[in-house]
Amino acid sequence: MTDDAQPHITLASGVRMPQIGLGLWQTPADETATVVADALEAGYLAVDTAASYQNEEGVGEALAGRDDIFVTTKLWNTDQGFDETLRAFDQSARKLRRAVIDLYLIHWPSPRRNRFVESWKALVRLKAEGRIRTIGVSNFDPVHLERIIDDTGVVPDINQIELHPRFQQLERRAFHEQNGIATESWSPLGRGTMLRDPVLTAIAARHGKTAAQVIIRWHLENGLAVIPKSVHPQRLRENLHVFDFRLSQEDMAAIGTLDSAAGRMGPEPATAEF
Repeated sequence: MTDDAQPHITLASGVRMPQIGLGLWQTPADETATVVADALEAGYLAVDTAASYQNEEGVGEALAGRDDIFVTTKLWNTDQGFDETLRAFDQSARKLRRAVIDLYLIHWPSPRRNRFVESWKALVRLKAEGRIRTIGVSNFDPVHLERIIDDTGVVPDINQIELHPRFQQLERRAFHEQNGIATESWSPLGRGTMLRDPVLTAIAARHGKTAAQVIIRWHLENGLAVIPKSVHPQRLRENLHVFDFRLSQEDMAAIGTLDSAAGRMGPEPATAEF
């Protein structure tokens, strides 16, 4: 599959980002290089890792010589602070074997530490120095976004948040759109819990697709960047084979009914502390 065959999102900074990538959360370090190599063979153009995943080295091994792959990694909470962020970025860049990282995110606001503004200032500096192509955050609530924007005048290009059909984050997405922030979905398949949902399986049957493919297509048609995770070559291929069909208005409306205020599976950003 060629680059042109896959959709991209143009971020506010002008950087083009593949709309679908491989998520590497909970991918074992000793399997990561193989999984990423399988993903490259399947045609993936983007990978998403983090310092806390402890598999950046495997990503770097698999991507050696592949500067065409869009790489995202993230700053962990215990490394927040201006100087600490600079050091943590250097370490991630070494592990990834890259002089320039495509997208660097603050992984969580960790409000108890109250250091995310200083970390954001470090990201702004690294981007100005040409060491990061674009910068963003993950799991930030509007109050956290407003604070870093007010303190620095720099708007994140992207906020990566938990988002799936049972937790659609409509208000958060509206805030992002109003402020020129792209939305990227983590746990886009709801950690696999929705793959037997009767609404989704019925839509999948009509299209001759899997429920996972329907969910990924739903993310794409909502303009969301999406990073489904798998370590299985066949599922890696299936998750990327979503560009040959479209969901109908009726399909989208049916999926809309699955949204629930109680649908969150991960931690609450305002109170999460690690």
